[in-house]
Amino acid sequence: MAARKINIDDPEYPKNLKNIHKPPKELYVNGTLEKRDEIAVAIVGSRRASMYGLEMAEKLAFELALRGVTVVSGMARGIDSAAHKGALKANGRTIAVMGSGHNVIYPPENRRLYDQIITSGAVITEYEDDMPPLPENFPARNRIISGLSLGVVVVEAARNSGALITANFAAEQGREVFAVPGKVSSATSAGTNELIKDGARLVQSVEDIIEELKIREMEPISSEDRKKIDSKIEKMTRAYIYNSLTKDERTLYKILSEEPLHIDEITFRSGFDTAKVSKLLLGLQLKKLIREIPGKQFVRKGE
Repeated sequence: MAARKINIDDPEYPKNLKNIHKPPKELYVNGTLEKRDEIAVAIVGSRRASMYGLEMAEKLAFELALRGVTVVSGMARGIDSAAHKGALKANGRTIAVMGSGHNVIYPPENRRLYDQIITSGAVITEYEDDMPPLPENFPARNRIISGLSLGVVVVEAARNSGALITANFAAEQGREVFAVPGKVSSATSAGTNELIKDGARLVQSVEDIIEELKIREMEPISSEDRKKIDSKIEKMTRAYIYNSLTKDERTLYKILSEEPLHIDEITFRSGFDTAKVSKLLLGLQLKKLIREIPGKQFVRKGE
């Protein structure tokens, strides 16, 4: 599929993007842009992301896409790529905005991701096909990412991260800015933690984004249908999280059931030492797959 050029007067030109200061007059598009892409959220962050950051970006994108929200990002290494992959795993729509032309995919290892995105959304750029990924292209690219979206979620960002430029553009464009908190000792969370101090909405789950943007109100739905959809999302999310578990986490999860099991018995059955079991159990609790009940006993959460 070859990229095509659309101008600002073209019916396909994104409505959200038209409303920013100095929108690009032309876009080069590979894939499809649809009216439902007006309900879009950007997820951006560090190229040198931690495992925590990658998991959060992919999970948030996955859950947004399940709810029909288009996920926008910049197809960079790290958080951006994780966000696109999360949306694709949910069979949702995703839009990537490049800082280069379509003949110069950057980073080059994202060629396969590029091909996947154009079948489930679009890759767009304001640059002609042979434009290389010059450093000065990326700040301008970031204004398009925020411009396409109702809000921007920053998952991980150091103090000098380009993701913070996107957040600044979002604020200037009247978009909501969200940030995922991180460890105070982590350099890649310094920027996101400062965003929260400066008034960005703290994100602990996808519901924080959905509720703040009032996305449900845009498409009214009965409470009965909402329960069915939420139940389906919960099951798919649990399956997605399970598939992302490490080998050791999966070993412990398989040991557990809906019948309470004491930590000493879990340790015995797993063959792991006590410290390792405690760490793995905590991880499974944070992923909301298991819960602790009184007496140092653990059970799986209900299916």
